Amino acid sequence: MAMKAIGARKFLPTSDLQCFVEFEAHDPIPNSGDLVVRIHACAVNPVDTKIRKSLGDTIQDPPRILGWDAAGTVVAAGSEVHNFKIGDEVFYSGDLTRPGCNAELQAVDARLVARKPRSWSFEEAAAVPLVGITAWELLFERMSVDLDGKDRGKAILIINGAGGVGSALIPLARDAGLTVITTASRPETIAWCQQLGAHHVINHREDLIAQSEALGFTSYPFIANLYQPEIHWSATSQLIAPFGTLGLIVEPSEKLHLGDPLKAKCVRIAWEFMAARAKFQSPDMHEQGRILAKLAARCDAGQFPKIHTRVFDSLSVENLRTAHIAMERGEAHGKWVFNCAVFR
Repeated sequence: MAMKAIGARKFLPTSDLQCFVEFEAHDPIPNSGDLVVRIHACAVNPVDTKIRKSLGDTIQDPPRILGWDAAGTVVAAGSEVHNFKIGDEVFYSGDLTRPGCNAELQAVDARLVARKPRSWSFEEAAAVPLVGITAWELLFERMSVDLDGKDRGKAILIINGAGGVGSALIPLARDAGLTVITTASRPETIAWCQQLGAHHVINHREDLIAQSEALGFTSYPFIANLYQPEIHWSATSQLIAPFGTLGLIVEPSEKLHLGDPLKAKCVRIAWEFMAARAKFQSPDMHEQGRILAKLAARCDAGQFPKIHTRVFDSLSVENLRTAHIAMERGEAHGKWVFNCAVFR
């Protein structure tokens, strides 16, 4: 059987109308630990654009299917999968080394999957997995913020709070009892951060130190820099408290100075890469499914906000190109989602 999919044959800039192509691919066959999911909705992330760029001039045959945020219905399961059944409504962020979800069907390791929030639509659920897992792992696993509120009252500075990860991190940090100071620069992104629960919003295009001091914060025990770290490296090095934790998710484009004042303050630098567990087949891969299950419970309980800000009416070459343009330009806030009815 053949399914419809959208992919990239090689790297082409988004100005080129051929940067994506629609094609027919073989239906995925599940490995023993896989599910095959019929995709009802998927979302786009900056990592999609980075993987597209990594293709270079090498012709991909078949085209490389991107997309690693999805919600859908289980249509098949491998022989070793016992906790899901055909017909289950699920959501997940897939393995970056395998074909993505810009297609009718996707095979995904069942350990990465959870049942979607019962009270949320597929489109609402598809916005959550990649950024939700990233924010959860960064905050609670890498930066060691206490999930049960033992760090209540401590301050966290989140740089680029209106992006996808920031949209998930703000409510998680707020729920953990932290005082949340985040950055944004446009009226709509400032309003979005406030809607998500930020206590204060400062402008990352202006002096972070002066703005923090004006709010009464001379240092932060936690800083999560969700953007290019080199841009604010000097300011965050000054603002991080002694024995504090600096969380990072974006690889720097230039060398960073790791000595004083970071060394003198015994600062911990914590890297988060959501895809690491799947990439390295770590023994605790199932933790990502468990994180999603916890997030789904929060969604259904009204303890986690809906973070999508745009829903496309179909997954098409043109809509996907539009979304990649916005990702590359940094124009989107929250999450952008596709209704995949075009493939149903």
